[in-house]
Amino acid sequence: MRCLSSNNYKSSADIKQSFMSETKKIILPVEGERNVLITSALPYVNNVPHLGNIIGSVLSADVFARYSRARGYNTLYVCGTDEYGTATETKAIEEKVTPQQLCDKYFALHSEVYEWFNISFDKFGRTPTQQQTDIAQDIFIKLHKNGYLKEEETTQPYCETHKSFLADRFVEGTCPLCNYDDARGDQCDKCGHLLEPLELKNPRCKLDGATPIPRQTKHVYLCLDKLQPAEEEWFKKSSTEGNWSSNGVQITRSWLNEGLRPRGITRDLKWGTAVPLEGYEDKVMYVWFDACIGYVSITANYTDEWEKWWKNPENVKLYQFMGKDNVPFHTVVFPSSQLGTGDKWTMLNTVSTTEYLNYEKGKFSKSRNIGVFGNNAKETGISADVWRYYLLSHRPETGDSEFEWDSFIASNNNELLKNLGNFVNRVIKFVNSKIYDSVVPDYTKFEDDYFVEHKKKVNELLKRYIQELEDVKIRQALSTALHLSSLGNQLLQDNRLDNNLATTEPDRCAAVVGLALSHIHLLASLIEPYMYVLTSHATFIPRILTSITGLAQPRTSSTSLTQSSLSSPTTGRLGLFPSTTRSARPPTYSRRSSPRRSKSGASSSVARRLARPRRRRPGKPPQRRLTRRERRQRRLLARPKVWRPLRRARTVLRTRRPKKPSQAVWSRSLSRHHSDGQRIYSEDFGWRSRRRCLEELRLCMARRPMFAKVVTNSAATQDRARCVSRNST
Repeated sequence: MRCLSSNNYKSSADIKQSFMSETKKIILPVEGERNVLITSALPYVNNVPHLGNIIGSVLSADVFARYSRARGYNTLYVCGTDEYGTATETKAIEEKVTPQQLCDKYFALHSEVYEWFNISFDKFGRTPTQQQTDIAQDIFIKLHKNGYLKEEETTQPYCETHKSFLADRFVEGTCPLCNYDDARGDQCDKCGHLLEPLELKNPRCKLDGATPIPRQTKHVYLCLDKLQPAEEEWFKKSSTEGNWSSNGVQITRSWLNEGLRPRGITRDLKWGTAVPLEGYEDKVMYVWFDACIGYVSITANYTDEWEKWWKNPENVKLYQFMGKDNVPFHTVVFPSSQLGTGDKWTMLNTVSTTEYLNYEKGKFSKSRNIGVFGNNAKETGISADVWRYYLLSHRPETGDSEFEWDSFIASNNNELLKNLGNFVNRVIKFVNSKIYDSVVPDYTKFEDDYFVEHKKKVNELLKRYIQELEDVKIRQALSTALHLSSLGNQLLQDNRLDNNLATTEPDRCAAVVGLALSHIHLLASLIEPYMYVLTSHATFIPRILTSITGLAQPRTSSTSLTQSSLSSPTTGRLGLFPSTTRSARPPTYSRRSSPRRSKSGASSSVARRLARPRRRRPGKPPQRRLTRRERRQRRLLARPKVWRPLRRARTVLRTRRPKKPSQAVWSRSLSRHHSDGQRIYSEDFGWRSRRRCLEELRLCMARRPMFAKVVTNSAATQDRARCVSRNST
């Protein structure tokens, strides 16, 4: 049995392509088997999603979807962009495009971000479809027939400039509570209080700045008060059986305890689902009424047999993932609408909600462009699986969590690299060494109580991991998987896996290696929902090491990630698989075998220099060998600076050969004293033809008197000093 080799290595594109080909088959529930329907909150298309949006919905749902598929459940994961509503119209006005053009732009951006994060949607769709209109209007009509809708007149701001009613977000002004100047008609961003547009001080239209006036208009309201008894009964049953997250239970219970009130489900907008009633031709459905219906319509775009998923409560369990701000619409408004139709709907079984992910002691903000967005994470060059690991290990399940760059670096270096990477690297390198020559040894000859106890601990952790993911405790399950990796490191340490063990106790060494390889195989299965590309198929070993060491070696040979590497990190590979992981180098030649002339016509010396292998000091990046001219220029630049007239005089003295040997020695001495800054100079040594040189030397001595000072430390120096004084006079 051979260990993994380079032939098993696949690129991320190959893995993604093979995965997409596997998921082309339409997935339908099967009676008598476990069928799981998964949705994540539909993201708005008015901006690029930030890390808080990603971990709050799509990434968490992706982990559970991958786990469910690995367990053999019939799993369908649907999501899409929420493109209707006031936010879309407002953003379109800011960018001076139509709502459709805006949605097309941001749908492409969202799709690109989620594809880079390896989110395994079975269907990622959009809400502006004919299926959305048909299903939403069908639910609306059934609620109207069953008496759960009513018409009421309300007072809304009206803009006389462009002749239309204003939605809440189209009105801006001063908050009546905190006097914040830029409060919106639905909420104040500074104090967080919910507002009505007519409550604002000095209200103004966001489109043209005109002052709106109050005017009567009519809207359709959903009678949640009539549906509250049925909603409460369903909530008690579902939250208990589905083991809802605590914050989802608390938020829903608080709404029910306060008492449900009729809620408007129509708005004075043009971009949205049309209202199927006479007199409402200029109105659309409220975005939070038909947004949850988007899950159904996206499934209908995926398959014509969508009712097998959404109207099959006996055989399908619905899991929904979202942030806590979306909870009331998924646990109160949408379930009440389903109950009000009287149809047999697949209703929410388990809701998994998250708290807020903050950014560096502050908050993520799309409007103010604060935080790390999906495209920013991609631009860092860091592997998507490293981002996935950090976000999932800091998933705000029970309370708000913080994204910090220092913590991001430490999680990779101290958790992935030192725990998981060290264990995998140590075992695979040992098997690939000359001891086993990449062949897995026979590990069945040796038995010991230690190995039995180790297997028992691993199986206990495996049971805990499965139970945690069944309860959708994603962060805890990841922690359990890393604990399993720590047990693997402990296995190697307790048995002292090294060459000595292979020599003295070969059977025991083989048993340790076999158990460690099985341990790695199990780890690959457990970590696959979290870091899919790194653990896919047979490529787990090289990929996990490549990502970790590549991130940990951005600029130098150290194995720790630094803050500076986040701006332009580079990736590297660990040299376990020579044919694929080591970078290709040009062929090298010896002086005797090198070509006499290069293809470009360069001389043989140049060809030898280009073909000569580059030397590299340990810990430093490779450098090009300097040419002779470059070395000479470097030596000249390293010489001490000399005043220009003095430098010219020295050049003249060097260019002409003296007539007498004594004069030659004297000229070299003069040049040497000039170059190293000595203070002994002579003006004339019998070379009467060099008048220009003598004049410049005289100027030098006149302008810098300190140079004319003679130091008489020896007899030779005194003789030279007397010569200088005699010729000067």
